[in-house]
Amino acid sequence: MIPPYINKDHLIKLLRDAIAEDIGDGDHSSYAIFPEGKTGKARLITKEGGVIAGLYVADLIFRIFDGKSDVRFLKNDGDPVTRDEILFEVEGSIRAILSAERLTLNILQRMSGIATATNRLVKKIENYPVKLLDTRKTTPNLRMLEKWAVKLGGAENHRMGLYDMIMLKDNHIDFAGGISPAIRAVKNYLVQTGKSLKIEIETRNLREVREVLDTGGVDVIMLDNMGVQDMKNAVRMINGKYATEASGNITEENIEKIAASGVDFISVGAITHSVKSLDISLKTLI
Repeated sequence: MIPPYINKDHLIKLLRDAIAEDIGDGDHSSYAIFPEGKTGKARLITKEGGVIAGLYVADLIFRIFDGKSDVRFLKNDGDPVTRDEILFEVEGSIRAILSAERLTLNILQRMSGIATATNRLVKKIENYPVKLLDTRKTTPNLRMLEKWAVKLGGAENHRMGLYDMIMLKDNHIDFAGGISPAIRAVKNYLVQTGKSLKIEIETRNLREVREVLDTGGVDVIMLDNMGVQDMKNAVRMINGKYATEASGNITEENIEKIAASGVDFISVGAITHSVKSLDISLKTLI
């Protein structure tokens, strides 16, 4: 399913810009060997297991290069795959297939790497009533694709940008002179602007959690870089009054213990900023 933040016109422009960056005044390696009308077939094959993401985008890329390309999918976005599985076969202009190859692989491998890493974490916490979230730690101009890959991996998207939620991080709080002044300023801003935005605030210790509770007026309390025991204590203090989000230094090794602390959400920046791309290859069919 295509999430609502995927604007097809925006996506096609992004892909055309990426093509222009790569192709310049022409793919001369292909132009030198293959006449314009010569056609051929190729298939995309996995070289390792994971979760596939980006097939919809791959189809768009081939059709931008050659509107007559025939792409036949054998898998869908979000499908689990093993090594040596065929994702799709494409038939059309050889020039177009070869020119589209690298951009297709770059996006498909990146998105599939994110979906795969996300899915590993989701499976580790599937027995707990907690949701995995992404962050804004994404590649510039590729955020919508990377967050789409997170969804395909089974997690949820946090805010898309600075505009769709109030997030008071440590630097906001410190510049504002503390938690209470920061919250008061935000509440005044929302009244003055008439905006209706959820407010999340970062806390670094139990003292700050208590200050947020005493001040009130937020929707989510982030427990940043806290130990598991402090998280448990914080959840007890908050007692369901606000949603809770664990963040910071979360790994495959400790995520289950964090899920067991009782938090509502766990956000992990690494699922978009530090993933290994999934190994996928395009091979010709002779």
